[in-house]
Amino acid sequence: MKLRITAIVLAVGVVLGCVSLWPRVAAVRLPGNDLGYTPRQPIDYSHRLHAGELQIACLYCHFGAEKSRHAGIPPASVCMNCHQHVTARWVDVKEEEKRAVAENRKPRVLVSPEIQKLFDALALTRDPVGQLVRDRGKPLTPIPWVQVHSLPAFAYFDHRRHVAAGVDCRTCHGPVETMEHMRQHSDLSMGWCVNCHREVNLTGVNGQKVHASTDCAGCHY
Repeated sequence: MKLRITAIVLAVGVVLGCVSLWPRVAAVRLPGNDLGYTPRQPIDYSHRLHAGELQIACLYCHFGAEKSRHAGIPPASVCMNCHQHVTARWVDVKEEEKRAVAENRKPRVLVSPEIQKLFDALALTRDPVGQLVRDRGKPLTPIPWVQVHSLPAFAYFDHRRHVAAGVDCRTCHGPVETMEHMRQHSDLSMGWCVNCHREVNLTGVNGQKVHASTDCAGCHY
């Protein structure tokens, strides 16, 4: 009888212990498994606007993906290809033009707060005629972008191989063109990668047969 009571007490204790520990256990993530991770960035950059509405190709900004292991964060000079001309929302620019006509003056150059952060990082200012010029009295300051996708050091991943094979960026990164703020769409676990390799070995990529390694040495060498 005593043994039975002891067993019941122990069982209840185990159940209560599991219930109390479950929130902590559920919060534990394996290395690289940061599904849904959405860090706040120093500049409120919208992939929905750039990749979605404007349909800018991923490789225009992340050109490193074609030639190196890492896709990389585009340098500010790439941003300036457009933003030396585009400095505010189109609707705000048109509204300023209407006001300028009504007030019989030249329209002012509008700069949104987020694009101003880009100019500040590059130490850019405007000369008397309104052209962007480098302010030599101010230092260049790197933009401290926060990395979203990060694999453990013991896992080797090469963007070049996947881009060359025709793998769509969304296969791993999800529907980036719909994301206002970039987040980790896939868990990037070993099982997730291996299952993808197994599937494409059967189906191919864009009609082309591929041999994606499922051997340990393929990613851990």
